[in-house]
Amino acid sequence: MIHPAIRIKGIGKKYRISHELMAQAGTGTIRDAMVRVSRKPLELFTGHIMKKEEFWALKNVSFDVQPGDVVGIIGRNGSGKSTLLKVLSRIVEPTTGEAVMNGRVASLLEVGTGFHPELTGRENVYFNGAILGMRRKEIERKFDEIVAFSEVEKFLDTPVKFYSSGMYVRLAFAVAAHLDPDILIVDEVLAVGDAAFQKKCLGKMKSVAGQGRTVLFVSHNMESVQKLCKNCIFMKSGELVDYGPTSKIISRYEKEMDGSRGSIDVEPIEGSLTINSASIKVGSKITPEVQFGISPNVEIDLTAREMTSNVIVSVGLSTGGGLPIRTIWSDELTFKSGRYNIKVALDNMQLAVGNYQIQITTSIKGSVLQNIDNQLGFSVHKTGKQLVGTIQDYGQGSGVLKDQSAFSINMID
Repeated sequence: MIHPAIRIKGIGKKYRISHELMAQAGTGTIRDAMVRVSRKPLELFTGHIMKKEEFWALKNVSFDVQPGDVVGIIGRNGSGKSTLLKVLSRIVEPTTGEAVMNGRVASLLEVGTGFHPELTGRENVYFNGAILGMRRKEIERKFDEIVAFSEVEKFLDTPVKFYSSGMYVRLAFAVAAHLDPDILIVDEVLAVGDAAFQKKCLGKMKSVAGQGRTVLFVSHNMESVQKLCKNCIFMKSGELVDYGPTSKIISRYEKEMDGSRGSIDVEPIEGSLTINSASIKVGSKITPEVQFGISPNVEIDLTAREMTSNVIVSVGLSTGGGLPIRTIWSDELTFKSGRYNIKVALDNMQLAVGNYQIQITTSIKGSVLQNIDNQLGFSVHKTGKQLVGTIQDYGQGSGVLKDQSAFSINMID
């Protein structure tokens, strides 16, 4: 009888989070939080009250993975994917249930995990390899192969604190992949690599799987999951929703995550500033469907209840499957008391045919006022014989763009 490479039984992970029910206006930075903590004995007299809340990041998750299987794990941000991988990698202990891993495990969960910034790339190969369980002789035997795969030979004797995130990933993945693990666990770290290196990594994971080893792969890139994984797990709000053939699971996930809603009303929040509604517009028309080659606008209806300064508005764009494309940030804005219309132009995005989601955030000095995540969306449709792009056309252009010219702000009343 063949035993599963991974057996998960009723895994649950609970965290306790704190909320400050009453806070002084204008506070929200780490420095302010530290000051408040130092004054904790006085909070009873100043009105600061801390409320504890239980949050289950994972709820009764159970599944088996057979030796040699390549299993994708998909779901929107906050669905519990990364927490699950941390439990399997023994980084955090589960609150309930157990995880049995049969074999040597290598994990690549976050950029630079297990790297020391002051050490050189060469030193970190040995350092990280030792953390992952490789003997020195094993590292020495595979050293040239690791370096060649990572493509960072020129900077091998440079401290990694000077590396870009892409170089970090190249070296970290190279070490983990050459551990010859029985089980390879990979989170969404490959998203920072360029297209050529992502293809190289996917090829390495296929090679690892072809040797009878087991791979767990978390990604928002449905194309990569489809190519690499035979089976797939769909997670939502910390729970396992479905587990089966990849094409079936991705189809269900994309259907649930479609998000083609051209207009939404937002539940009001307390505070000096609140978003009332948001919509997708082409010209003056609200629409959830956009013709290929046309750039839509995101329009936001916002109310300032009092003079509010240092406000930053950001609009994020991602695919229907949750793969981030770009986030556009405004400069710091000042709103007088009143109601405003904010128009954000999604120009020059080279959007392919498919579904898209919008995330809208307002913040002051890094403290989030309001976050509207994936409630608003639209789809791009092909018409006639127009050429249609693919995700690769714009995927490598993802990132953060500070572009005040994309924002048009008008006071309504």
